[in-house]
Amino acid sequence: MAVTTLPNGLRVVTEAMPDVRSVAVGFWIGIGSRDERGPVAGASHFLEHLLFKGTKRRSAQAIAEEIDAVGGDMNAFTSKEYTCFYARCLDRDLPLAVDVLGDMMTSSLVRAGDVDAERDVVLEEISMHHDTPDDLVHSVFSEAYYRGHPLGREVLGDEQTITAMTRDQVRRYYKRHYVPSNVVVAVAGNVEHGTVVDCVAEAVGGWAGTPWRRCGGPRRPSTSRRRPCCAPAPPSRPIVLGGPGLARDDERRFAAGVLNQALGGGMASRLFQEVRERRGLVYTVYSYNGMHADAGTFAVYAGTTPRKAGEVLAVTRAELDRAVADGLTDAELQRAKGHLAGSMVLALEDTSSRMSRLGKALITGSPLLSLDDSIAAIEDVTGEQVLDVARVQLSGPWTLAMVGPLDGADPADYERYVASAAWAA
Repeated sequence: MAVTTLPNGLRVVTEAMPDVRSVAVGFWIGIGSRDERGPVAGASHFLEHLLFKGTKRRSAQAIAEEIDAVGGDMNAFTSKEYTCFYARCLDRDLPLAVDVLGDMMTSSLVRAGDVDAERDVVLEEISMHHDTPDDLVHSVFSEAYYRGHPLGREVLGDEQTITAMTRDQVRRYYKRHYVPSNVVVAVAGNVEHGTVVDCVAEAVGGWAGTPWRRCGGPRRPSTSRRRPCCAPAPPSRPIVLGGPGLARDDERRFAAGVLNQALGGGMASRLFQEVRERRGLVYTVYSYNGMHADAGTFAVYAGTTPRKAGEVLAVTRAELDRAVADGLTDAELQRAKGHLAGSMVLALEDTSSRMSRLGKALITGSPLLSLDDSIAAIEDVTGEQVLDVARVQLSGPWTLAMVGPLDGADPADYERYVASAAWAA
């Protein structure tokens, strides 16, 4: 792995994989939904769409055809804290991929007609999200937990802001945030670092812009209820129960990963075995850590029928409380560590995964450990460290999100399990 900062502030990071013939390249921009002010909520994702619509040198069709002509693929995604445009191609075609992506970053036209046309696409995407309960419930949870802070907003934005957003607003957002000091170019594959740096410098070395500063951290989560406006009720009731977690660079993050794996990370986890296998209350149940720059959550997802929701919550809370009281058994600890280490190695066997690991670490300012160091950090986790993290993450206050029919149930029935709740019925 090697890192170089160009004179304009753009950083280039590479990892050589000489045994492959492909490369993955990503332009990572340190801008996401948490950086948007109210009137432009959803602008990061909206702009992701628009940068594929044409530049001064290329039409939208040309952007697609140039990568397609060499057998490559290209796409993008937006998160709460960053946006990434990426391509995968043969090693010999890296200059083309960098040139196309760099052209999109620096010279997109963001035309009024394209804004109007793509607005309808984004609104359709929002509608599809509202029609997918398994996805929507996570948005409802984030909104309730981070109430009043941009971290709680849906990345897609909402119908009101997307409908009202003008071409001038989107273009100002583009010019303000798409600057070299806010960009990391990550490349993994059959590459040589110096050659990649020269390639990137040729494509975007003349790019200039003014650095910007991200907004402050989230406020303390509210304990009040609100009912977000959502889609018609599905026949089942997806549930997310969550509470405080760790920030992305917290030194306890490896212990948190082990704890999560043991509680809800797979078929051998406590929640899967107790909630699904022994009691048959759900088809799907899992837990996850949501880590951001300065805040985080630990949450459990379950999909069940309305009449079983109370029992699912009761059993879930009992398992989480047991972890706070007793921690993990030695067998659970070793199994969770072994799974995390093994899955990490398997996940990094392709160029795209390696590129994503590099880009995400640099754009978020997270420690970039080698694979061996990461595995060692997992293997060094002790039962005492896991218990300490359990007491931080699993002691509440808890926030509950539900999507689905209430079937006559009073949301107050769930108050004994949580400090705050949000639902879409």
